[in-house]
Amino acid sequence: MDSETCAKEPQKMDFQAEVRRVLDIVINSLYTERDIFVRELISNASDALEKFRLVSLMENDFRDKDLPLEINIETDEKENTLVIADTGIGMTREELIENLGTIAHSGSREFLKRLAEGDSRDAQLIGQFGVGFYSAFMVASSVRVMTLSYRPGSEGWEWESDGAGSYTVSPARGLKRGTRIIISLKEDAREYAEAGRIKKIIRQYSNFVPFDIRVNGEKVNTVQAIWARNKSEIKEEEYSEFFKFLTNSFMDPMYRLHLSSDAPIQLNALFFIPAENPERFGFGRLDPGVNLYSRKVLIQQNARDILPEYLRFVKGVVDSEDLPLNISRETTQNSRLIKKMSRFLTRRLISFLEDEASRDQEKYRLFWDKFSMFIKEGCVNDPDSREQLAKLLRFQSSRTGEGEMIPLADYVGRMKDNQTAIYYLNGPSREIIEAGPYLEAFRERDIEVLYLLDPVDDFVMTALQEFQGKKLVSADQADLDLPPAEAAGGSREVLSPEEIRSLTAWMKEVLGDTVSDVRESRRLVDSPAMVVNPDRMFTTTMQRVLRAADKDFGGVGPKVLEINPGSGVIVRLARLREKGADGDFLRSCVEQIADNAFLAAGLPGARGNMIDRIYKIMERALESQAQ
Repeated sequence: MDSETCAKEPQKMDFQAEVRRVLDIVINSLYTERDIFVRELISNASDALEKFRLVSLMENDFRDKDLPLEINIETDEKENTLVIADTGIGMTREELIENLGTIAHSGSREFLKRLAEGDSRDAQLIGQFGVGFYSAFMVASSVRVMTLSYRPGSEGWEWESDGAGSYTVSPARGLKRGTRIIISLKEDAREYAEAGRIKKIIRQYSNFVPFDIRVNGEKVNTVQAIWARNKSEIKEEEYSEFFKFLTNSFMDPMYRLHLSSDAPIQLNALFFIPAENPERFGFGRLDPGVNLYSRKVLIQQNARDILPEYLRFVKGVVDSEDLPLNISRETTQNSRLIKKMSRFLTRRLISFLEDEASRDQEKYRLFWDKFSMFIKEGCVNDPDSREQLAKLLRFQSSRTGEGEMIPLADYVGRMKDNQTAIYYLNGPSREIIEAGPYLEAFRERDIEVLYLLDPVDDFVMTALQEFQGKKLVSADQADLDLPPAEAAGGSREVLSPEEIRSLTAWMKEVLGDTVSDVRESRRLVDSPAMVVNPDRMFTTTMQRVLRAADKDFGGVGPKVLEINPGSGVIVRLARLREKGADGDFLRSCVEQIADNAFLAAGLPGARGNMIDRIYKIMERALESQAQ
């Protein structure tokens, strides 16, 4: 029998050994995400259509010129079958054998290599090496492939296998250009003969395939992949409708960013910032909001490696033809290409927000009110983007009105010539900050102080450390390097250096371990005393936050009590001590001065006897007035 006669009769052939192994793994191991076989077969069909579209632009002689380029899917619950057909480029007999029976184009060897490296439980690997066709055997008792090449004069062929190790190739008549895959489903896979089930899978994975997908005659993929279109051709209403489709939202987005790039990686991306942040209302931590596509086919939903965790509020899609086809949930974290993409997209997003903040300050204020928590999280957790993120921060200050917020750059722009640092103070409210003793030195020197009203702001400042070459310094730190103040007028009494040394030594003896030291303050103007923090990295405000977050947080760290040698309270305390007044009463006054300073710092500590002490001091004061 000659080769031509042989080719026209049914022939039974064996799969290559490595292909048989792939089939065995697919059928018996990688079955936890069976839905993926629909994605793979549709992707193959889309590739066949795209190849034909390109060929038809270069060649004039091909079959069935009037056939529409589309994918047709038929479900039959009665017969328990699923058919996926395309009108694409089709295959010759040789191509059919080469693509489905041998290792030449299937990528099976690389697939097996990845499995050997530990990815054997990841169904996302199916089809990522061109072995997607084999995923059909997860649900099929048998598969028939009927195909006719676009080439004039070519003949139709049928390929059939039950996945057990061999396949049959036979001539087929009456075919039109393209490929038709008929899947006889297993009993435990009857759900894939239901039209509703197939439509759901298409909308999840293949909704943006650039060719019509019809299920039993009904077009399913009705939403366009607008991220791949030219921005100038897209109307604002289309962006809004796509956002609502993507997020199941009824609200328009607050911001959108549509970008394309050829370097450092080819990609199209469309990002949205929603109008609201559910995390603010206690709905739990958001999942990443960006879906990863390759050539408009979903590769990974809610991809964790595309944007850093703190940008999880961003919704959208990223599509890149440059993605390595072996990308999976386990392997993306180790992909240098993915990391490069993430850095690029992160920088572009932050730059976009910076531009929007300059363009429309009121709109950005709305964004800041709702999403500032994520920007601050990034400042703490992302050292690579920290400097860029710092430009997005907004704070109230001693120079702004109630509720008015400024960027750090505005503060730097109006710093005094002799000022070396950016000063800030954390507190629960503007009123409490301004009522405390820490602003006195800054008011006297006319130095602006940022008001940090969010408990996490102190962690942000500690992480930043500086901005535009200016150190960020908490106003409650000891040893502040402040410029000298102008000499104060008036003739109030001030303790001498000798009196100060004697008084501070005695006060330290009275307070014991309550404070690490008592010394003269060079910054207080009116208040008698305040506590300052000798540890620049572990500020008083940070300790207050930790205490609020953890009731078992032990202690507030060492504190220095600074006293104002010009305060009437301190001067009278020193004078009464010199006169030998009631020692118990004076010690109670010292303890109360320290307690008041701790309270002003927001660190009440263990002050259980403070109320009784206040009453006793009041009683003594009333007695003196009655005499």
